[in-house]
Amino acid sequence: MPNTKRKTKLNAGQALQLIVPYAKDKLVEQIKAVSVIVIYLVLFQLIVLRLPIQQAGVITLGIVLVVIGLAFFIDGLNLGLMPLGEICGVKLPQKSKLPGILLFALILGVGATLAEPAIGVLKAAGSTVKPWDAPLLFRLLNKDSTLLVAAVGLGVGLAVMFGMLRFLYNWSLKPFIMTIIPILLAFSVFALFNKNLMHLTGLAWDCGGVTTGPVTVPLVLSLGIGISRIVGGKDGESGGCNGFGVVTLASAFPILTVYILGVVLMFSTPVPMSEVEFSKPENHEKIVKLFKNEADANAYMTKNLSEENLAVYLSSQNSSEEIASDETALSVEPESEKINVGKVILTKFKEALQAVLPLSLFLLLVLVVILREKIKHKDEMFLGLSYAIIGMMLFNLGIEFGLSKLGDQIGGNLPASFKAIAMTSEQKNIENFDKSLVYDAVNEDGTQEEFFYMKDGQKISTVTFDENQYDAEKAEYKYIPVKGPLFGKKENAFWGIFVVLLFAFLMGFSATLAEPALNTLGATVETLTVGTFKKSLLINTVAIGVGIGLSAGVAKIIWNIPLIYIIGVPYAILLVLSAISEENFVNIAWDSAGVTTGPITVPLVLAMGLGISSQVGVVEGFGILASASVFPILAVLLVGLYTNHRRKKALSGE
Repeated sequence: MPNTKRKTKLNAGQALQLIVPYAKDKLVEQIKAVSVIVIYLVLFQLIVLRLPIQQAGVITLGIVLVVIGLAFFIDGLNLGLMPLGEICGVKLPQKSKLPGILLFALILGVGATLAEPAIGVLKAAGSTVKPWDAPLLFRLLNKDSTLLVAAVGLGVGLAVMFGMLRFLYNWSLKPFIMTIIPILLAFSVFALFNKNLMHLTGLAWDCGGVTTGPVTVPLVLSLGIGISRIVGGKDGESGGCNGFGVVTLASAFPILTVYILGVVLMFSTPVPMSEVEFSKPENHEKIVKLFKNEADANAYMTKNLSEENLAVYLSSQNSSEEIASDETALSVEPESEKINVGKVILTKFKEALQAVLPLSLFLLLVLVVILREKIKHKDEMFLGLSYAIIGMMLFNLGIEFGLSKLGDQIGGNLPASFKAIAMTSEQKNIENFDKSLVYDAVNEDGTQEEFFYMKDGQKISTVTFDENQYDAEKAEYKYIPVKGPLFGKKENAFWGIFVVLLFAFLMGFSATLAEPALNTLGATVETLTVGTFKKSLLINTVAIGVGIGLSAGVAKIIWNIPLIYIIGVPYAILLVLSAISEENFVNIAWDSAGVTTGPITVPLVLAMGLGISSQVGVVEGFGILASASVFPILAVLLVGLYTNHRRKKALSGE
C-alpha cells in the first residue's frame, strides 16, 4: 500500500506567517503577568518615594529577558517535559509495581525542584546575612547552599511520593494537613528558643513557596492525571482528588526537610555573637567552618569587618604570608566587579543545562529503558527541551540583572517612608572642600549641628556636615544624600509605615489578580461547586489574602517580629477550619496558596524583603512568602464555609 503521508514544504515567508502570531500570543501572555507588578513598583518609587530608578537601562533589559525567557521556558515545558510526565503517569501503573512508582515520584520531585527557575534565587540570597548575626543561616545560604537545595528537593520528592499515593488509594488531604502542620509549628516554636534556628524559620517557610513554580506543579499534575486515567473511578478521576492537594504537600514537606537539615548542622555551627567576639582568635577555628576554606574566610572578613575587628581577626592567622596572599587577592576585587557578559551568559547556560537535562534524561530513561515505550513526536519533544534550556538561561539572566535589582532597590528605598536612609548609590565626592564654609546651627532642643551650603545645578540646599565623611589630607568630602522620612518628623513615622504596609497590600493584590494560574483555578472551583463559589469571588478572595499576607510579612521585618507570631495563629485556625470543611474546599483552599508564588513574585518578594531588612537593621528578611501563603488559604476556607452555608440554606428553603 503506498505511503499517503506527505510533507508540506513552507518557504520563509509562510513559516513566519505561522510563527509570528504564535510567538506574539506567548509573549503577550508573559507581558501581562510581568507588567502589572513591575509598573506598580516603578511608579511607587518614582511618584510616592520620589526617587529615581538606578540602573534603569540594565533593569529594563533584565525584565525584557525575563519575559522572553518565560515565554520560551513555559512553551518548552508544554512541548517537552509535560507530555513525558503524562505518558510516564499512564504507563507506570501498568508496567511497574508500587515501589517503582514511588521511587520514580521521589526522583521526579527532586529533579523538578532543581529545574525550578526560582530555586537559584535562594542561592543568591545570602549576601545580606552577616555570619556573626546568624551563623547557621549564613552557612546554609553560602557554603552549604547545595545542601539547602538538596533538602528542598528531597522534601518535594517525598511530597510527590505521598501525592501519588493519594491518587492511587483515594486518601484524603486532611490527615496530611493535621499531621505535618502541627509538626512544622512545633519546630517553629522550638526554634524560637534556639539562637541559631530562630533565624532559620523564615527561610524554611519561604522554601515552601519557592518549590511551587512553573515546573513542579504542572509536571506533578501531569503525572497525577496520567495515573488517574488508569486507576480512577467511574468518573475518570482518582478518588475525587481532582488533581488538588499535591501542591500543598510540595509546599509543606520542604519546610520540614530544611528544618531537619538545620538541626543536623546546628551542632557543628557556632552560635550567634557580636562582631567583636566573632573576630577573636579563640573563635577562629569555629568561624572557618562557615566558609569553604581559610582563604574564603579571610576574603570575607577583610571586606566586611570593621578595621579594629579585622586587625584582631588577622592576628589569629598562622603566617603573615597567608594574610598577604589574601590581601593581594582582595586588592584586585574591584576589577572583578566589571561584568564579563560572555562569562555570565556561559554560566547561566551551564546552570540551565544542569537544571533541565538531568530531569529530561531521567524521564526519557524511564520511558525507553524501563517502560519500553517509543518516543512519539520526537522533533516536538527535543524542540521543547531546547526551548526550556534557552528560556531558563534567559530567565536567569533577567532575574540577575532585572527583577532582583529592582526588588532589592525598592526594598532598600521603602524605609524612606518612615525613616531617614542614606542613598549610597548617589554618593558624590566634593573635591577641594573648604571646611571654613561649615557653619553651626542650633536645634530645637538646644544642641548644635554643623552644616554647609551646596549648589547642585541651579538648586542651593543645606547639607548636614559629618566629620567622618571628611578627608582632611585630600581636602575631600564624601556627600551621601539622605532621603526620608516621607512625612517629615519622627513623630509621623507611623504614617510612613502605614504607607509601606498599604504598598505591600496593593502589590500582593494586583500581582495575584494578574496570575494566569488563578483564573484556571477559579474556573475549576466554579465548576466543582456548580456555580455556588463564583470564579470572580475566588480570585478576589485569594488576592485579598495575598495582600494581607504581604503586609504582615513586611510588618514582621520592620518590627523584627518572630515569624511564628505572624503565621502561628492563622495556621492553628486553619487546622480547625480544615477539620470542619468539605474535602473539595480543603483541597482547593490549601492549593490556592501555590498561585501566590510564581517565578516573578518569588525573586521580587525575596529581594524586597532582604532590601528592607538591610535598611532597618534586622538580621534577615525572610518570611514574606510564608506569610503571603497562609492568609489566602484562610480567606478561601472562610469564604468557602460561608458559601456552603448559603447553599445548604437555599436548598432547605429557609
